[in-house]
Amino acid sequence: MEFSTEGLSFSQILSKPEFSILVSYFSSFLSGIGTLIIGFWLSGKAERTIKHMLGGVPRLSPMLIPISGSVTRYAGITVTLVVSLSQFGIQTTSIIAVLGAAGLAIGLALQGTLSNVAAGVMLLILRPFETGDWIEVAGSSGAVREVGLFTTKIDTFDNVFISMPNSTIWSSTIINNSKHTQRRLDIEIGVSYNSDLDEVEAAMLTLADDPRVHTNPPPQFHVLNYADSAIQVRLRVYVDYADMFTLNWDLNKQIKKLFEAHNIEIPFAQLVVHQAP
Repeated sequence: MEFSTEGLSFSQILSKPEFSILVSYFSSFLSGIGTLIIGFWLSGKAERTIKHMLGGVPRLSPMLIPISGSVTRYAGITVTLVVSLSQFGIQTTSIIAVLGAAGLAIGLALQGTLSNVAAGVMLLILRPFETGDWIEVAGSSGAVREVGLFTTKIDTFDNVFISMPNSTIWSSTIINNSKHTQRRLDIEIGVSYNSDLDEVEAAMLTLADDPRVHTNPPPQFHVLNYADSAIQVRLRVYVDYADMFTLNWDLNKQIKKLFEAHNIEIPFAQLVVHQAP
């Protein structure tokens, strides 16, 4: 399209149909750019709003909050792109057709990625774990920070961050150590063959006189086996999951002092060598 302004006044230029077309194209371009900027901003704002609103809903799984925010944001971005492209002069029906074809092509190319989305949905529906649970999966162990559309974020106990694909988690055996609030705790130790087992039992059961130890089921004492250098015994108690680690450390610390007070020997491995005459 040729647009000559030679020898024309400003008012004549404004009255030319070519100028009107140019202004229309420029206005549509600015409108499309403005829609993109505002739409992307509103999508991010909607994501934060949804997360904030769902965070105040009682008895709602924390796992649903981040993924709901992500779905809201991506839906807003999709609508923004469709509207802005239509303002650029591209027909909406053409956009939908192109998006459909592109979606099919992308779906075939990104089957692994889409399987992560499907696995994430299944994790949210069946909920084998919640945010904050201690899980063991695919050779990794740690606390669940967040379940996203594509990956699950895990923090290990030595403060290492893991981003694991949802499909990997879904196809693996999941061990949830936090699922049950009551956990069994076993304290095992070896005592000398000269020890009175009744005295050992009475001494070890005094360790269970701790407010963190449950009375139902009651604490139990077991003789496990007769090893080479010691009789292996065990104290079994049930505790809250939240107290399991600290109580285990405390009881292991106390048992040595307890045995010393009762003159119960904790033997060490010995090798007896007999010399032939």
